[in-house]
Amino acid sequence: MTTSPEALVITGPTSSGKTALSIPVARQCNGEIISMDSRQVYQGMDIGTDKASPQARGEVPHWGLDVVDPSVRYSAAAWAAMARETMKEIRMRGRTPILVGGTGFYLRALTHPVFREPPMDRGRRRALERWLGERPREELEAWLDELDPDRSLLAQEGGRQRMIRTLEVALLTGRPLSWWHRNAPPQDEPVPLAVVRLELPRDLLYRRINERAEEMFRSGLLQEVERLLTAGFTPQDPGMTATGYREAAKVLAGELSVEEAVLAVQRATRRYARRQITWFRHQLPERWVHHLDATLSLEEQVARVVEWWERIGPEVEG
Repeated sequence: MTTSPEALVITGPTSSGKTALSIPVARQCNGEIISMDSRQVYQGMDIGTDKASPQARGEVPHWGLDVVDPSVRYSAAAWAAMARETMKEIRMRGRTPILVGGTGFYLRALTHPVFREPPMDRGRRRALERWLGERPREELEAWLDELDPDRSLLAQEGGRQRMIRTLEVALLTGRPLSWWHRNAPPQDEPVPLAVVRLELPRDLLYRRINERAEEMFRSGLLQEVERLLTAGFTPQDPGMTATGYREAAKVLAGELSVEEAVLAVQRATRRYARRQITWFRHQLPERWVHHLDATLSLEEQVARVVEWWERIGPEVEG
């Protein structure tokens, strides 16, 4: 029976301060960081995903960044396999694995391992993914209600990529994703994790989200998206459907003004943050969860996390 968690997790809604907290915590806990963000896995997507700066990466080793190009669909199962192997390597070095990010499906892939995925033809899957990527959201929702009603709402809460993934499985295997979750064996054993959940008053969180959207465009998001489009990626590619990137692509296509794009990003990100908060409320593991007031000073947040981890975490060599 496991008596202590194998890694520390710092999570919370977007713009709650996860990255700022993770660097000093990692320094004090002899840690290395694994990104738990479904958009930071994409190469060339730095500004819109708010990746850790080169300076931060120089201070603390980071893993799980820039894994694939934006045309590749990167599943929770693929991320979990990478994270498991990386955690093992970090622990072998006598250091602390620290998972940082707000992608709940990634976290759950470790605490509640996903089913063993059935074989699906790669060419057909890629073609279907592109076709579904061009469908309006209302059409995807209707297909979900028809093909996988048990999982329709959860898929919708996960955004377009999760909706498309759910439809792919149903259309290519002949069975809905909910059936596979119920009947297919899990891919791995659960990983015991200690989870720090950052919490902010809703008005302050929304203010940070709005400021972050404005900063993205000031910092060169349009230029970043233009480089990606010039390199041959399209707004329908899995990575390019991220909030901020699709709006920036519309600005470049003359479909939106910058001001309209900023407002659209702010609205979409606030909706995403609400979904994250709901998910964290119901889906976090029952054991080893620490609710952290993110209005505290950074120094106080770090002190509380380090004290908690030193009390419950496994001993590692310094």
